[in-house]
Amino acid sequence: MSTHAPNQARVIPLRPQTAPPGSGGAIRAPQRPEGAPQTPAPREPLWRNLVGDVLRRERLAQERTLKDVAEAARISMPYLSELERGRKEASSEVLAAAAQALGLGLSDLLSLAQDELARYARSRVGRGRTSSTAQYDGLCLAA
Repeated sequence: MSTHAPNQARVIPLRPQTAPPGSGGAIRAPQRPEGAPQTPAPREPLWRNLVGDVLRRERLAQERTLKDVAEAARISMPYLSELERGRKEASSEVLAAAAQALGLGLSDLLSLAQDELARYARSRVGRGRTSSTAQYDGLCLAA
């Protein structure tokens, strides 16, 4: 037999309520534990974002337009724009074509992107990561 009163729905909350019983039903936001970080750690950048940043920076440094570089690389201008904004993952063939259109080799493009990733990893080490993690990052990112 059920212990519920007839004609009353049983509600199971998805999130626990933080209001103490007898507080009039007011629900307060959960308190952050003492010592917890105030802001979440920045997310590690995606490779496509790093490569796109390098492509855009190199193109702008040469004072070239998207149209000019896209034509030289034989890829569409909208696709090159998507690559620069990190919206698309390019194949190695497309990356090589875009790099060549900018006067770079594929290895140059990837090396510049790796430098950006290494810079990010070093900045994370400075924010209190453990030395064992920092050593691991250095091993993974060493050229």
